[in-house]
Amino acid sequence: MTPYKNLGGDSNVMAYETGVDFIRVQFSRGEVYLYTFGSAGAANIEHMKRLAQAGHGLNSFINTTVRKGYARRER
Repeated sequence: MTPYKNLGGDSNVMAYETGVDFIRVQFSRGEVYLYTFGSAGAANIEHMKRLAQAGHGLNSFINTTVRKGYARRER
């Protein structure tokens, strides 16, 4: 997984991994969630990928928009 830059300094996101149709996000307590085109929508996943790469805004976007739109909790 790629470490999340956390440029805002207050994110619970620690790392992420992207694929063609998914993003996997690791949070500060170690839990990893998989978000897919099917679970959260293609536009949301593409936006999450951009936020992850930028290192800013991913946690807020998940909390306000995607919420429980994950495909599964992996750990």
